[in-house]
Amino acid sequence: MTGSESLILVRLAAELALKSRRTRSSFERRLRTNVRDALASSGAGGRVDSTWGRMFVHAPAALAIPALSRVFGISSLSVVEATVSAVLDEIVHAGTQLFEDRVRGRWFAVRARRTGSHDFGSKDIENQLGAALLPFAAGVRLDEPEVTVHVEVRDESAYFFAGRVPGAAGLPLAVEGRAVALISGGYDSAVAAWLMLKRGLALDYVFCNLGGDAYERAVVQVAKLLADEWSYGTAPRLHVVDFDAPVRAMKNSVRESYWQVVLKRLMMRAATRIGTELDALAIVTGESVGQVSSQTAANLRAIEPAAGLPLFRPLLGYDKEEIIAQARRIGTGALSEQVREYCALTPGHPVTAATVARVDAEEATMDPGVLDDAITARKILDLRRLAPTDLVGPYIFIDEIPEGAVVLDCRPPEQFRAWHLRGASRVDEWRVLRDARHYDRKRTYVLYCPYGVQTAHLAERLQRLGLEAYSFRGGVRALMQYARGREPGEA
Repeated sequence: MTGSESLILVRLAAELALKSRRTRSSFERRLRTNVRDALASSGAGGRVDSTWGRMFVHAPAALAIPALSRVFGISSLSVVEATVSAVLDEIVHAGTQLFEDRVRGRWFAVRARRTGSHDFGSKDIENQLGAALLPFAAGVRLDEPEVTVHVEVRDESAYFFAGRVPGAAGLPLAVEGRAVALISGGYDSAVAAWLMLKRGLALDYVFCNLGGDAYERAVVQVAKLLADEWSYGTAPRLHVVDFDAPVRAMKNSVRESYWQVVLKRLMMRAATRIGTELDALAIVTGESVGQVSSQTAANLRAIEPAAGLPLFRPLLGYDKEEIIAQARRIGTGALSEQVREYCALTPGHPVTAATVARVDAEEATMDPGVLDDAITARKILDLRRLAPTDLVGPYIFIDEIPEGAVVLDCRPPEQFRAWHLRGASRVDEWRVLRDARHYDRKRTYVLYCPYGVQTAHLAERLQRLGLEAYSFRGGVRALMQYARGREPGEA
């Protein structure tokens, strides 16, 4: 090892030890691939050596440890502080030198593990090294020691370390094939996807967009976090299906009380078609029994026939607090918190006890070609290849004013008095930032300035707060042309 490079001991998840030798060998090969990708993606680089049941990574610990702790199939990690020959006297001597200052005046314990053929056992290491360190310490405490001295002996070498970093456990990603996950950007779908990643399923994501570019940007951020930080060894894609036309068609033909259930069926059908094209084995959703009207047991049963692939619902028994807590642990919570709710379409009383036959009849009133066209026209994003600029530019600008939008003119007062779009309110940029947290998340905001540059920055800040906000592309000149193209008197 040279420079800042460390030796990191990687322990495989205990679950792998339960597999047959052939299956375990296959899983460990996949794990090595994923570990190498994690090291490359984090900038750590380095080298991976492996033995049966262990891996040894040579890389800078500060870069490697955070990435490796998110590789599924790893139980825990330790930075090796010293390596000596597997000779008992050498182990005791080296361990005493390494830990005598750390145990000084403190309660300690020695934990040893040995694999291979040696003329001593783990207890010999613990007893002799413990006896050598005892004169420096307050004493030995096997339960909850202040300092733990770890020694692992494998064949011809002994490794010393002082602690462990928990790993993600589970199965190596992709050993169970591929599935598609319906993702909305909220807490539930992200956590459901993570749980299936942990079980070895590589995922692509299907996003049925009900809310425009700002909503898409929020979902892309959640999906990209799952891709960048939890999907080492794979290249997940996000399939963005514009659901505007399918929703309009549904509202025109389906009874209002059935909108929620039929909408979920349409999403299942979109995921089925995309998943079939990708040779996916299943569809993953974030549904939880009884959480919302479309997720009553009866409605879940009525929705399920629309899935042409096996349906995995890992959150069925979770409550919302459990889901949010898990989202925060895996890192998606802060992003999901900012995502608006777009799926609640029914203003009245949605059906809560639908039957398969009744929903079949309601959905049969729709033209299936509308959904087919939307799926065919979908946008596909390679999540791990997206640059930070790709998460901003495409979603900030708008070329028209949506109906009911709040229009904010961010120019000086004299320019506002000279001309402004009818219905616009003048507001200083600093006031937008100051008051943004009090803005109505159910409204759409369009900002404009002389060239559209300053308000692009403001719109981006508002979107980060979970607001649907845009900058009018081209600024005032483009807005005046847009206004002239509308009905007389609108400008």
